[in-house]
Amino acid sequence: MDTKNNKSITIVADLEAKIEIKKVKSNQNPIKKKFDQAPHPTKVFALGGLEEVGKNTYCVEYDDEIIMLDAGVKFPDATQLGVSAVIPDYSYLAENNKKIKGLFITHGHEDHIGGIPYLLQQVDIPVIYAPELAAALIRDRIKEYKLTNKTVVKEYVEDDVYQTKHMTIQFAAVNHSIPDAFGIHVTTPNGAIFSTGDYKFDWTPLGHSANIQRLSKWGNEGIELLMSDSTNAEIEGYTLGERKVIQNIDTHFLKAKGRIIIASFASNVHRIQHIIELANKYGRRIVVFGRSLERIIKIIRQMGHLNINDKMFIKQNEIDNYPKNQIMILCTGSQGEPMAALSRIARQEHPAVKLIPGDTIIMSSSPIPGNRADVENVVNKLTKIGATVIENNGEQKIHTSGHASQEEQKLLFTLLKPKYFMPMHGEFRMLKVHGETAVKVNVKPQNVFVIANGDQILMQNGVAELGKRIPAEAIFIDGKDMTGKASNIIRERNILSRDGLMAVIISIDSQANKLLAPPRIVSRGSFYVRDSGNVIAESINIVTNAVLGVLNSPKPTFGAIKSAVKETLSPFIFRYKRRNPLIIPVILNKKMDIK
Repeated sequence: MDTKNNKSITIVADLEAKIEIKKVKSNQNPIKKKFDQAPHPTKVFALGGLEEVGKNTYCVEYDDEIIMLDAGVKFPDATQLGVSAVIPDYSYLAENNKKIKGLFITHGHEDHIGGIPYLLQQVDIPVIYAPELAAALIRDRIKEYKLTNKTVVKEYVEDDVYQTKHMTIQFAAVNHSIPDAFGIHVTTPNGAIFSTGDYKFDWTPLGHSANIQRLSKWGNEGIELLMSDSTNAEIEGYTLGERKVIQNIDTHFLKAKGRIIIASFASNVHRIQHIIELANKYGRRIVVFGRSLERIIKIIRQMGHLNINDKMFIKQNEIDNYPKNQIMILCTGSQGEPMAALSRIARQEHPAVKLIPGDTIIMSSSPIPGNRADVENVVNKLTKIGATVIENNGEQKIHTSGHASQEEQKLLFTLLKPKYFMPMHGEFRMLKVHGETAVKVNVKPQNVFVIANGDQILMQNGVAELGKRIPAEAIFIDGKDMTGKASNIIRERNILSRDGLMAVIISIDSQANKLLAPPRIVSRGSFYVRDSGNVIAESINIVTNAVLGVLNSPKPTFGAIKSAVKETLSPFIFRYKRRNPLIIPVILNKKMDIK
């Protein structure tokens, strides 16, 4: 008897029993109440995704229920050394865990699902509803983290309708750079809310078509609050369609005489899928470099999105077994990441492939802000070796965004006619411009909420206003730490790199509550002690007075001494040196060991 398997089935059955969301018929009308009869406000807030691109995590709360929309992760920038991921602060959800009825996912990109393993470590999520591809990616990820017994992952399709005690959840297909992308409509006692997820309007899509009719229908019924993707809010016009990009890449397959090496985002699943089909069309064997690419290709092949003979995929050590014009290498590194495959190829350090004149490199991406110099460095190295490098530009359109530009955003406002608008998923400037676009179409200026993570919008009696803030600080994940407890360590690293540290050595007699010698100060990476005699002298006086103040108090403790030293010395150093060094008090006690 397989007791382990039976135990797993029992756990899943127990989780299923806790699910309070009902699936109802799509033609069944949602529960509707007059706004002036709702006894509680509907609260809408983001734990991530505002004033940033990444860690999208949004919540709709009414009375004793919370519905979550997406649970993303953000990847660290070059200044966040040692950080493997950045996630939202889940403390509010942990405190209100009993209210959480489910997590609904718009699509399968990491900035919308990557936070799930960390969320499940801290919060009980009874059920995760996701479209087919996102559900497959989530199952793969929670299996990797050994969290399959923590939740139930259910797939939804566009016509599904789910209902809780107070809310109704429905879906509308949108276009994006990944299959199965949906906007989510939530009916609450205080009006309807629509979240686009990531979207654009592509009239010749590679996947499903956007459901314009459904969006228009909801607009006519009334959208109280729209939450919409702001990534391309600053870009005029329309976003180029994905099919045109594939056609342009096709022309380069025709021209290439040797090997083709394509670097693209692993998250751009539609393009990866069609690039592989192009390779198959032209009889090129496919080699994949990069774990993220291997993972996504494995899953879309399992789902039947790639109807290609297994023999077309070859291993890295088989590249030299085929003529050069029969090889296509699909790799990571489109942003110039130093350890990614393309950078290693450019440095001639990759163990499986050495670049030669005649190779064609297709950079099917655009540099993310801040990565331009790294990308140019890689392109220069590739060109020096003799490869033909094709980058995305005005003439060579081999990349497009998955996000709506201004004209598509205007179309959405026209379709939905929202009363209130909360721009989401973007840096502050993007949110601000998106709000300005809303005003140009049909939203009153006072009804636009350009807010930050943690700000709550309260909707009641047909009126929306800002409520109290909730905790929503960024939490840094260091290595295998799943809880974010390493955040303080990461912040200290940042302080050390920027402002250095000061050690304050204090000798006391804890039995007599006496200071045995003047404090000694050691500065490292903050400022030159030899050139700052007056500052050091005054710092010693400040520390002396702070320590004596604690020693003469009714209940002196080592903790109180350390706090007093930090609180008094820090503002003084900043005032005279314009630095905030990490201050570390070291107490030497005559009667005890160092603390």
